Amino acid sequence: MGSSDGRTGDRAAADGVLDVPVIDISGWENGTGAARAALATEVDRAARTVGFLQVRGHGIPEDAAGAFADALDAFFALPMAEKRRLRAPSPDINRGYTPPRTEKLSLSLGVPAAAEDLFEAFNVGAEASSFPGLDLPEAHYPANIWPSLPGFRPAVDEWCRRAGGLARRMTGIFAHALGLPEGHFAPFTDHSLDVLRMNHYPLPDRELTLDRDRMGMGAHTDYGIVTVLWADRVPGLQILDGDGGWHDVLPEPGCLLVNLGDLLARWTNDRWRSTMHRVLPPTDERGRVVRRRSAAYFHDGNWDAEISCLPGCVPPGTAPRYPPTTVGRHLAEKLAGSRAGRRNENSPREAARLRAARSERPLPGTAGDGVNSGPSHVS
Repeated sequence: MGSSDGRTGDRAAADGVLDVPVIDISGWENGTGAARAALATEVDRAARTVGFLQVRGHGIPEDAAGAFADALDAFFALPMAEKRRLRAPSPDINRGYTPPRTEKLSLSLGVPAAAEDLFEAFNVGAEASSFPGLDLPEAHYPANIWPSLPGFRPAVDEWCRRAGGLARRMTGIFAHALGLPEGHFAPFTDHSLDVLRMNHYPLPDRELTLDRDRMGMGAHTDYGIVTVLWADRVPGLQILDGDGGWHDVLPEPGCLLVNLGDLLARWTNDRWRSTMHRVLPPTDERGRVVRRRSAAYFHDGNWDAEISCLPGCVPPGTAPRYPPTTVGRHLAEKLAGSRAGRRNENSPREAARLRAARSERPLPGTAGDGVNSGPSHVS
């Protein structure tokens, strides 16, 4: 696999499930120089070939994950009317509750979808008040909207602290893998626009046949630097290879999925690719819809940080593939597509990858066959 084609390389797909490399990072902090170099080489290979990796030895205890999962369950079990009261006043505000069928993630790439995505979500993120003295703009750092649900906020805050710590540790490993000082990315992330999105693919309250273009979550790349993903071991998540084929991904027990975002692809001139992924309506082996939960912690960088290609990633005599941009501008363009329905015209390379993807669907009885599935509580 070339360093910029985004293919899955020699990673085998058994029964359609991609072999996403499992990397133990427990020895990073206190490891020898040789051990750290070997770990960074593993990460670089995964970033070049798949764009996803499974992290083991992340140090997040099971009880923190369990408390967080319980909080997520309690929130999504609330009546729809109560959840809807927690919607942001404008879709441009990336906070609060998102009901089913109100977003089209593919519009973040400028590619229209046949129908709205089926997932529901709840977002919290970095607030301006968290960085006193910096006078950060509320438009980029809006206040969170919290439900009156006992135990919810402490569990979510704890998960944000844990996932955010892992994301920052990964940027240190990334820097080492790219031949940079370990703290290279710190000035770009000291008031990072981090967001936690809790996703729920609910069971149907009635039998419903979906059209074949219906998505649990439409195809997209993640917008920022790195994503830490907690997810049920339920089929649905798929990633796109460089030949236009989709592959299922299931997290290994005890692992967290980590994937690269657009800004890291821009920094590395596509040496590391922001991998296209989607979520099919989750179903079991008999094609019956099943419930699925996930939570993506997006480590996106400072709103005012300028992202331009790292000099070592531009071959001599060539120009960078991406013009410089700021984190705030890039995120606003992406969110205007997915949340506000305004097609993003500034992702031509990603849009071309999606349009070139093969449109085949899984065989009947596998994830996303599109039968007998649909969201609950749809008004």
